[in-house]
Amino acid sequence: MPAPSEVSLRINGELHVLRLEPRVSLLDALRERLQLTGTKKGCNQGACGACTVLADGERILSCLALAVQYEGAEITTIEGLADPLQDAFVEHDGFQCGYCTPGQICSAVGMMREFRDGSPSAVTGDGEMSFSEEEIKERMSGNLCRCGAYVGICAAIQEVFAR
Repeated sequence: MPAPSEVSLRINGELHVLRLEPRVSLLDALRERLQLTGTKKGCNQGACGACTVLADGERILSCLALAVQYEGAEITTIEGLADPLQDAFVEHDGFQCGYCTPGQICSAVGMMREFRDGSPSAVTGDGEMSFSEEEIKERMSGNLCRCGAYVGICAAIQEVFAR
């Protein structure tokens, strides 16, 4: 078994120093060591997006990330995210059971940044990019909702992006 080592993680603006084995996922460090349980463990295989967090503003699947890989990065979880998307999700009924919601919101924040930075998706056409429903669905396709609240999720994202 690998020996634990000291890992410094900056999460939601606060520095945390943890003793972790090198194989501990970022998700497990967040949930089990820091009690930041907003980030959900869904499939634990990178297929559902429930564990999505932001690392230096980029969305990542924390179940597939080793905590030691993110030493020095700024990690933002749903607990550290003060964003109008949260209110828009409530207003547009963008959740039902709410399990996927933290990952959906973190992913949407990262996705809107990618779009604004000009990163194309698989459906982005030639020329000027359009923030269409098709574009949102493609960019959010890694975040699954078993309840089927996709209409509300898209509406919430479109409203906030339009602001």
